[in-house]
Amino acid sequence: MVTREEVEAAYSRTAGWVRRTPMAESGDGEPYKLWFKCEYMQHTGSFKARGAFNRLLTARENGELDPAVGVVVASGGNAGLANAYAAAKLGVPATVFVPESAPANKVHKLYAIGAHVVQGGTEYAEAYAAAVAFAEDKGAVYCHAYDQPEIVAGAGGVGLELLEETPDADTVLVAVGGGGLMGGIAAAVEGRARVVAVEPETVPTLHTALAQGEPVDVAVSGIAADSLGARRVGEIGFGVARRTGVQSVLVTDESIIEARRKLWETHRIIVEHGAAAAYAALLSGAYTPREGETVAVVLCGANTDPAHL
Repeated sequence: MVTREEVEAAYSRTAGWVRRTPMAESGDGEPYKLWFKCEYMQHTGSFKARGAFNRLLTARENGELDPAVGVVVASGGNAGLANAYAAAKLGVPATVFVPESAPANKVHKLYAIGAHVVQGGTEYAEAYAAAVAFAEDKGAVYCHAYDQPEIVAGAGGVGLELLEETPDADTVLVAVGGGGLMGGIAAAVEGRARVVAVEPETVPTLHTALAQGEPVDVAVSGIAADSLGARRVGEIGFGVARRTGVQSVLVTDESIIEARRKLWETHRIIVEHGAAAAYAALLSGAYTPREGETVAVVLCGANTDPAHL
C-alpha cells in the first residue's frame, strides 16, 4: 500500500522530469470555492507521465532497466503515451500493447514518439495479458497502467502540488478508472483533505469494489471507456481508498459530455471525457459541496479530438 512518504520520495525522484501543473480558480461565483488542477497540461497530455517516470527511474536505480530491451506497457492510450515518452527521454525502447478500440489520435501519437505499437483484442484486459507475456519472454520492465507502487506513488505528486497551491482545500474530486491517480492523491492528502472518486455509471470499478469489499470485474462501456475503461480497480488504489475513507459517486455519460462542453465554453479548457467526469459530479449534483467549502477538481487528461466539441 502506498503512503504519503512514498509519494514524497517519488516526487523528489521525478523532479526535473515532469511538469508542475498549475491550479486555476473557477471564478464562476459558486457558493463554494472551486479550483481546477490543470494536470491535462502534463507531458503527453495526462497525469500518467508522473508514474511512468517514477517507475522507470526506480528500475534504472535498481539495475532492472536493460537499455537494449526497455519497457512494455498495456494501455488504451494515456499510459502508453506516458511510458513511451519516459522511455524515449531515458533512451530506451518502449513496446505498447493496445486494444483495437484505442482512440486513433492516441495511437498516432504513440508512433510519433517512437514506440513499437501492437494492437489486438477488444479490451484493456487482453492487451494486459499480452504485455505481461512479452515482459516475461523478453525481460522488459513491465509498467502497469495503474496498479504498481511506483506508478501510484508517482501519480500522487498531483496531490502534493494541489495542497501546496491550495492548502485550504477541503475536498478533491478525481475521476477513477483503475484507481492509480485516486490512490496516489488520497495517500498524498491523507489527513489533510477528503477525496471523492467520480466514476461513470457504465464503469463503476471502485464503487462496486467498495460495495463488495474487494475489487471485482465490471462491464466496460460508455463515453469515457477509452481512459476510464479498466475492468476492475487496482488492489493498491482500492487499499488506499479504504484506508483513507474515499467516497465514490457515479455520473452519467450525458453529464460527462455536458461537463466537457462547459469546460470548453466557459473556461476554454479542452479535456477528454474521462477527465470531465470529475467536474460532472458537481454539475450533476452527484456531489454537492457545502457553502464555503473549498473544492479542487483534478482535470487529468486532454488527449481528445477537439472536433467532438
